[in-house]
Amino acid sequence: MSEYTKRGATYEDVVAAPDDRIAELFEGDLWLSPRPSPRHANAVSALAADLHDAFHRGRSGPGGWWILFEPEVHLGENVLVPDIAGWRRKGLPVLPELPWFEAAPDWLCEVISPSTERVDRHRKLPIYAAAGVEHVWIVDPALKTLEVLRRSADQFVLVNAHFGDVSISAPPFEEVPIDLGPLWA
Repeated sequence: MSEYTKRGATYEDVVAAPDDRIAELFEGDLWLSPRPSPRHANAVSALAADLHDAFHRGRSGPGGWWILFEPEVHLGENVLVPDIAGWRRKGLPVLPELPWFEAAPDWLCEVISPSTERVDRHRKLPIYAAAGVEHVWIVDPALKTLEVLRRSADQFVLVNAHFGDVSISAPPFEEVPIDLGPLWA
């Protein structure tokens, strides 16, 4: 279960968080989340593998992206850890030397669970939109859904929702179909 732990927190509180928790900072509030459940981890791993091969490595796809698992992203005062994030290499030609990113991702994915859905949708999405993230995918392994969102002004709008064991082509990765079935195993 995600838990709010401290108002007026700083990055030092993020660094001092227990190793078995994912620490994030939203507008001065420290939130700790447990490590993902096996169902969550499977969805992230399956999706990241497909995107990494096609878009990060350019095997079976066009390449041109950095696709990374749980990167730490600093957006102003906020410290967020999306499940997967991607940066176009033309905008970020080399990875930073710091242990975090200061550039907003071009795309990211949050895999939700009952304990993280409220934080992911209501705390993180507005921060991502304000920072200029263009595309967000929200995956719900329990409902077997993948929502494709695109930024419009300072909010996200639903482009499409995919359900079950289907193959999709979704922005910004339309060039390569992705089979959703392995996400739900």
